[in-house]
Amino acid sequence: MRVTENMNFESSRKTVGASRSRMNKLQEQAASTKRLTAPSDDPVSAGKVLGIRTEKVNNDQFLMNAKLAETFLSNSEQALGEISDLVVRAKEIALGQASGASANPQTRIAVAEEIAQLYNQAVGAANRRIGDRYLFGGFKTIQAPFDQDGNYRGDTGQIMVEISKDVFLGMNVAGADIFNTRPDIVKTIKPGIGAEDPGVGRGPAEYEAPDAQNINLFQELQNLRTALLAGDDGAIRDTLENFDQLHAKVTAGRAMLGSRLQGVWSATQSVERQNVTNASLGSALEDADMAQVMSELAREETIFRGALASSQKLIQPTLLDFLK
Repeated sequence: MRVTENMNFESSRKTVGASRSRMNKLQEQAASTKRLTAPSDDPVSAGKVLGIRTEKVNNDQFLMNAKLAETFLSNSEQALGEISDLVVRAKEIALGQASGASANPQTRIAVAEEIAQLYNQAVGAANRRIGDRYLFGGFKTIQAPFDQDGNYRGDTGQIMVEISKDVFLGMNVAGADIFNTRPDIVKTIKPGIGAEDPGVGRGPAEYEAPDAQNINLFQELQNLRTALLAGDDGAIRDTLENFDQLHAKVTAGRAMLGSRLQGVWSATQSVERQNVTNASLGSALEDADMAQVMSELAREETIFRGALASSQKLIQPTLLDFLK
């Protein structure tokens, strides 16, 4: 087979072009420190890297949700801590004033004023909010859940947030579940108000059966203050057991919030560990081995120079040299 000058030229051109293409690829890897600069470099690895990036975006949103839930839960727990302290203080006052031998009208008037302050503190804690969102209103987070008379105007909704893949957690607790011993009873319909049948046209949460008993924090504070001003020892003693039940309710609520906070922290740590693992895997798939890249770049440069030198010897001078 006769080797023509044209064949020599095409062979040299392809060799030099291929070497230059490999050098360009290695230079891109050296500049970007990435082995994958396009999906065509390694379709399988590129698909895995895209999946890891998508999962990281999801995990970042989970972490934001967890932070929001942690803020709600921790502030709710702090508010219930204040409620617990004032319930204990109210019981201490009731114990101290339950006997006429250890109290007089002047001291009872003084402590009645303290009960009024405790009542205002309770309303303030029950209407605690973060930014413009109230903590204890259920789904109704825009308006204050309790008015100054202690009436609940929220609902029993649970705001669920996804803190990990397919893991949802309630970040709030409704005021009706904390400030009443019977959360299914929100209002008491008094006789003579509304229709003859107090249940007509109203939801089940607004109607109290005759034999139902609900102990409301705000009502008990008002009852204690009224009993102190009236000097009614029996009524003062009647509040003691009710305050015990309310304190137990608040303590149970704090325990529930604490368990949810623990769940948030555990989920956050799990997501963060997953992010670290994914980052390590993504780096192994995507990042270039710089020592290997620089070594191959030096080797390819030698190949390129050799290809140029051999091409110069292979292609004999022709009429083209005289046209330069």
